[in-house]
Amino acid sequence: MKHVEAEQVQKSGLQEVLSVRDFARRHRLKKDEEERLVTLFGGFATRAELLSNARRSAVFR
Repeated sequence: MKHVEAEQVQKSGLQEVLSVRDFARRHRLKKDEEERLVTLFGGFATRAELLSNARRSAVFR
């Protein structure tokens, strides 16, 4: 194991916080899925959190 000083650790950039309702509208999520995400995150979350937790139904032609 290697000891790392706090000054050597690079901090990643800030993450963009999105509105859950705007995300749901842009990704064409159903209303019940939007409400589930709002309940889960409370209105705002990062893009990675929303993408990993959103469920989309399959679209067949």
